[in-house]
Amino acid sequence: MNQSQRIRELLESGDLLLMPDAYDPISARIIQRCGFEAVQCSGCSIAVANCLEREAQLRVELNLQVTRSIVAAVDVPVMADGEDGYGGPEEIGGTVAAFIDAGVAGINIEDQAIGNADGVAIIEQAVMVEKLHAAREAARSAGSPGLVINGRTDALLAGSDRPTGLDEAITRGNAYLQAGADMVFVTYIATLEEVREAVRGIDGPVSIAAGQPYNMQEFSVDDLRREGVARVSLPTLAILSSVQALKTALEGVRETQNFGHLMAPDRLCGWGDIANIVER
Repeated sequence: MNQSQRIRELLESGDLLLMPDAYDPISARIIQRCGFEAVQCSGCSIAVANCLEREAQLRVELNLQVTRSIVAAVDVPVMADGEDGYGGPEEIGGTVAAFIDAGVAGINIEDQAIGNADGVAIIEQAVMVEKLHAAREAARSAGSPGLVINGRTDALLAGSDRPTGLDEAITRGNAYLQAGADMVFVTYIATLEEVREAVRGIDGPVSIAAGQPYNMQEFSVDDLRREGVARVSLPTLAILSSVQALKTALEGVRETQNFGHLMAPDRLCGWGDIANIVER
C-alpha cells in the first residue's frame, strides 16, 4: 500500500483523521512519535520558521525543500500545503508534479487570492475548478493517480457575512469535488453549527482546521467526530507552542540571570526523549 492509499484508507475508515501540521523534520517526527497517523505540512508555519512576514512570501522552492525533508523524516503519509498551486491552471500541473516527486501522499490547493492586500479574497470558482482539473490530470501523468487532493475554500471569510460565505463555501465545495478534489477543506469555521451545515451541504468528505484563536474552544475532537467531519488539521499548534517554549526559556535566563528555572519538570526535553525521537 502506498502512502496515498493509506491516507484514503484513513479517510474512509469512518473515524476522524486528526493531522497536526509540521514545519520541519523534527516537528514532523514528534507528530509521528506522539501517535498521529499522518502529517500535514503548513505553509504558514514554514513561513514563520523562516522569518517571512507573510505566507505569500513562501516561494515554491523553499516549500518543496522543507516538504521533502518532512517526508524523509517520517514513515506516515504527508500532505503538502500547495498554497494556490503557485500559478494558474497552466502552472499548477508542474507544481503538483514537483510535490509528488517530493514524496507527498496528498496536497492542499486553495482558492484564496494569494497576496491580496485588502483582506481575504478568493478567485473565481470557474478558475479554481480548472486548476483542480489540471491538478488531477497532472497527478495521473506523474504516475500518482491516487494523490489525495484537498480542495480548500476560503469563501467563508471572504463573504459579505458568515451565512453568505458559508453558502458559497458549500457551493464551491461541491464544484471542487466534481472537478477532481477528494475532500473539501472549509477554512475559518468558528462554530459547531457551521460544522453541521458544511457537513450537511457538501457531498463528500469535509475537512476543517482547528487553530488559534478562532475555534479551539468552540468544539472538541469528539464533537467533530460525531458531526461526521473527515479530517481536522492543527495548522499552527507546532510552531506556536515551540516558539512560546523557547521564548519562555530564554526570557527566564535573561530576567533571572541564572539557570535554575530551566530544571523545572517538563521545562526541557530530556536527552533520552530526544534519542527516541530522532532514532528511526
